[in-house]
Amino acid sequence: MSNYEYAKTSYAKSGVDTEQAMATLRAVPVSLHCWQGDDVLGFDQKGAGLTGGIQTTGNYPGRASTPAQLMADLDQALSLCPGTKKINLHASYGIFEDGKWVDRDQIEPKHFSKWVQFCKERGLGADFNPTFFGHPKCDPLTLSSPDEKTRKFWIDHGKACIRISQYLADELGQPCVMNIWTGDGFKDIPADRKGPRERYRDSIDQILSEPYDFTKVKPCVESKVFGIGVEAFTAGSSEFSLLYAAMNRDKCIPLMDNGHYHPTEAVSDKIPALLAFFPEIALHITRPIRWDSDHVVLFDDETKEICKEIVRCGGLNGSVNIALDYFDASINRIAAWAVGYRNLQKALLSALLTPHEDLKQLQDESSFTELMIRQEELKTMPFGIVWDEYCRRCGVPADGEWFCEVKKYEAQILENR
Repeated sequence: MSNYEYAKTSYAKSGVDTEQAMATLRAVPVSLHCWQGDDVLGFDQKGAGLTGGIQTTGNYPGRASTPAQLMADLDQALSLCPGTKKINLHASYGIFEDGKWVDRDQIEPKHFSKWVQFCKERGLGADFNPTFFGHPKCDPLTLSSPDEKTRKFWIDHGKACIRISQYLADELGQPCVMNIWTGDGFKDIPADRKGPRERYRDSIDQILSEPYDFTKVKPCVESKVFGIGVEAFTAGSSEFSLLYAAMNRDKCIPLMDNGHYHPTEAVSDKIPALLAFFPEIALHITRPIRWDSDHVVLFDDETKEICKEIVRCGGLNGSVNIALDYFDASINRIAAWAVGYRNLQKALLSALLTPHEDLKQLQDESSFTELMIRQEELKTMPFGIVWDEYCRRCGVPADGEWFCEVKKYEAQILENR
């Protein structure tokens, strides 16, 4: 009996079909964020620093500085990741050919045609994000600014991004999740909290007045608890964002980033709460350490719990849109992409290899002793063997085999930049 046949038989005794689990996971799209590859700098504002509470730390050699370099690095990372992939773009990654630069309020679908070509050649879908940071017109507020010229600029940027998202969805034949997030807020205690939020609400209303097909374009509103330089107040708080999505269910969905809450809050618990009211939600999966620090995703307890809730709640049927979001400049950026993506896939596979219906029945019967025992015994099931088989079937290296490819690429490409 092969190792995999042993694992398959072991899981079958627990009522789990490993073949079905792998087939289900292989069809689930997960969006890989382009901004890990260049430290969130983009291509449209040379020399602009990060704003809105975002901070990237580290100076590992080999950062991508051109679209061609970023695409090559993405190719390398994608070749190491199993499953169905999308890429997640920020508006700041537009490609301006022949030096014909335009500002963010004037960007058009044509500035992302190279990305569409990239996706078509690889069978990828694409998600999109307006970039409300890293720009001279952050005053430091954007959509909540009391300066109407500033606010109009950013509203026009949001509308342009709606049009680009529609273009991406139409061209690639897959829905495009378009996430509205700003770092708007104040460093110290504000004199007015309501005014910025009323302006923020009106700005999002205006952005979403731009025509789009809601079956293809999925605008989201994402909250934030605080950031560097905006410690005292953020306009797009959790309450604001959730209420906005609830009041506008016909044109947007909520997005939760598990780094955007207080440290004692768990997004895994929030997923079923939201799905009790929303037919569709979106997630940005990251790893916060004490704050929204966007560390590389690990195969840790909260990542596993998030994925359990996605599976338990039927989220793999399209009701949960999954994307990664982190940026670590202290380690090899391609390895960061690959290990984070692989860890999320591991967590999803682990969730699919869990007999949720049996465990639910034990809970409903108040058989809490047996429930605890079953949950603990599942931790020593031969998961790693099934993971290796899944990687093999997806045509990517197993654990222990892929990092050598990263080191080879670093020696041949990254060290020569």
